[in-house]
Amino acid sequence: MNFIDTHTHLFAEQFELDQKEVIQRALNSGITKMCIPHIDQESTKQFYNLCNAYPNNCFPLMGLHPTSVTKEYKTQLDFIFKQFEDGELNLDQGKFYGVGEIGIDLFWDKTSLKYQQEAFEQQLLFAKEKKMPIIIHARESFNELFEIVDKHLDENLFGIFHCFTGNIEQAQHIMKYETFLMGIGGVLTFKNSGLDKTLEKVPLDFLVLETDSPYLAPIPHRGKRNETSYLTLVAEKMASVYQCSLEHIADVTTRNAKSIFNFGEE
Repeated sequence: MNFIDTHTHLFAEQFELDQKEVIQRALNSGITKMCIPHIDQESTKQFYNLCNAYPNNCFPLMGLHPTSVTKEYKTQLDFIFKQFEDGELNLDQGKFYGVGEIGIDLFWDKTSLKYQQEAFEQQLLFAKEKKMPIIIHARESFNELFEIVDKHLDENLFGIFHCFTGNIEQAQHIMKYETFLMGIGGVLTFKNSGLDKTLEKVPLDFLVLETDSPYLAPIPHRGKRNETSYLTLVAEKMASVYQCSLEHIADVTTRNAKSIFNFGEE
């Protein structure tokens, strides 16, 4: 029984002292594929080092995280897009597997909305041109994101709304796209999140598993550092919500993830 963690930042400084052990625990838990979204220019070296150390397990994605967007976003994006040109040189895998993590975050800073919108739209269009998936960060910003996605939607625009914690209306909006899935992580295990009630109305075919490590650790580790091996705790809760076996969750979410990411197999 294997799982895919579709979103984990294992290159973060929180894993500096025990990264190898963390990854081994993930592999021991049956999590053989881990999608690694880029965050910002400052952590790029660590990002490449991780992905090159585990070319068969860590699959890199490149993008500008919305909380890193500044008024100099055009210069920031020049750096991001150049990484795609140099990807074959920098990566043992020879390529990136998507554009992310990108999106809009209005929780921390609403004053940068204009810059975030423009950075998101430019990266979205870049991904469409490359026919690559996008990984969308949505925090208090579904309406702003939907406006941009609605405008550009076609068969070449696809990906994942990462760390989905929205309501049923927002889930239905995503499902209507037919080319996007929702990433479900530790929040599902939180007692009063309400996400379990929302998912009761969402077919499993629209979901993938993620941890967003080192953030949002599931119960019983809430408040502590998250890691990819904890993905099984999210999967167990999902099996409870859907009243099915853990094996079924593993099979369906793995199939869903492979429909988004071209891992170059099967």
